[in-house]
Amino acid sequence: MFLHGDITKDLSRAKKFFEDIVSYTVGPYSLDEMIKNRINTMNIIDVREYNDYIEGHIPYAVHIPYKEAQDNTDMLDKEKVNVVYTYSDSCPRAYNTALALIEKHYPCVVLRGGFKEWKKFEFDIIKSDSADYNQADKDN
Repeated sequence: MFLHGDITKDLSRAKKFFEDIVSYTVGPYSLDEMIKNRINTMNIIDVREYNDYIEGHIPYAVHIPYKEAQDNTDMLDKEKVNVVYTYSDSCPRAYNTALALIEKHYPCVVLRGGFKEWKKFEFDIIKSDSADYNQADKDN
């Protein structure tokens, strides 16, 4: 049985956990700055469903369906940081995709809060139909 008091008393484990969260996630403000200043150093990967991607996604994001992310790494670069996002923090797809990519030696971070948090701060969103989607992938 999980006893909250037992785990919170392990301060070194807690410290490591929170250091990892800070190191391997990025918030919407930081990602927006990275897009503006360092877009050539990263890939942004949207692992949501296709219809959700075309209804709106983060600028420069490529769509790689969650179920296919482990096998569709040919468009990724191991020299770039891969920023993975999904719907929200309650959806584990981004973390599972990042884990799978890291196992293949692709550096990854996860967008904290996912697309829901990105929209909350009213950062740019790209909407596209299927024709635009194909062109956007080629441009990225």
